[in-house]
Amino acid sequence: MYSPKFVISNKILRNIGVIEAAKEIIDHAPLLPYYEKQFRQDALVRTVHHGTHIEGNELNLNQAEKILAGQDVVARERDIKEVINYRKAMEYISEFKILNLKFKMTEGVLQDIHKITVDKILPSDKCGEFRKTQVVVKNSSTGQVSFRPPIAIAVPVQIKELMAFINNLEQQDIHPVLRSGIVHYELVRIHPFIDGNGRVARALSTLILFLEGYDIRKFFSLEEYFDSDSGRYYEALQSVAKNAGDLTKWLEYFTEGLAIELAKIKEKVEKISIDVKLKEKLGGKPIMLTERQLKIIEYIQKTGYLQNQAFEQLFPMVSEDTILNELKVLLQNGIIRKQGVTKGAKYIMSK
Repeated sequence: MYSPKFVISNKILRNIGVIEAAKEIIDHAPLLPYYEKQFRQDALVRTVHHGTHIEGNELNLNQAEKILAGQDVVARERDIKEVINYRKAMEYISEFKILNLKFKMTEGVLQDIHKITVDKILPSDKCGEFRKTQVVVKNSSTGQVSFRPPIAIAVPVQIKELMAFINNLEQQDIHPVLRSGIVHYELVRIHPFIDGNGRVARALSTLILFLEGYDIRKFFSLEEYFDSDSGRYYEALQSVAKNAGDLTKWLEYFTEGLAIELAKIKEKVEKISIDVKLKEKLGGKPIMLTERQLKIIEYIQKTGYLQNQAFEQLFPMVSEDTILNELKVLLQNGIIRKQGVTKGAKYIMSK
């Protein structure tokens, strides 16, 4: 049975603390469906672009976004296919139910992810099939050999051990983020396929997070963090072998990435989310507010009140009657209340 070796360092503890705090806010932030969709789409584009770019894909973020939107882009056919395939792989892992206690990770799931990832890139007999030859892993930027994976004959046995680790209930006391990082490293180390292992490793580690309740509304992209300094990514992976199989340095790096990513998302969410107390006051019901109404709420929360003379500053080129209609909806729903009756009246948040 595979048993990972690492210690919970102060860095890991600090990173997990940041992750948990950000997760709590992101998971419970009441957002309009428009913003929810926007955050997910942004995360998907970043994931797909950076997840392929780190391995040598030449498309830029804008081109990847156009391809995902179904637009034509003049580029290498392989680059286009990699982007489309990785998007499909992300969609595939998103279909698995969160906290599905009956779910068992299988070699079949792993092979399906690989098939999707390398479809029409590798010959069909190599898609989803464990390698039969020896390979080396190179840094796509420098061309240097990063490490040499185990011999081909050892792959099936080591994959079985990894599947057993993922499915072993005795391992559940390992924090989900650490489990995800461990699985990421182990799959890269085993390197079970002839090509596409990095993408499969990142997809599988994301699936581990999803299954254990850390989908975090699918707003995040670890791939962007890895790609932002690919040299550091490969160094972190190599640190395990240099430290006699100890994963601590790698897990410090991995948890730092998720902490940084979630902290950024938390900031964005806080800027546009409706106050949690407001959601509770309305019984957690969906609040279909317009962008103007949301902006009014944000303004009042920031300054304490809104008066008529601030309308033009808040909404240039919008008539006073239109703004008053927006306020009327907020008043009717008990989200805000009005103090005074003249033009000097103030609109404040309801208690």
